[in-house]
Amino acid sequence: MEAHAGDRLLTHGRTVGQRDKVEEIVEVLGAGGAPPYRVRSEDGHEHLISPGPDSVVQHTADRKRTPESP
Repeated sequence: MEAHAGDRLLTHGRTVGQRDKVEEIVEVLGAGGAPPYRVRSEDGHEHLISPGPDSVVQHTADRKRTPESP
């Protein structure tokens, strides 16, 4: 799992009826984009998280991408 500040972390609900959580990644604390991440939830609360297999990083489109080398 690789993330950058500004990406979103989607954590799927674990039980029937529980909605998915979407949080903004504010800071990446691991090497090379690896967890743990400091995230901000919809209500403004910030916390550290090491996401499990039920989480997916959604990369933002506004982040500049490096050109691929041939």
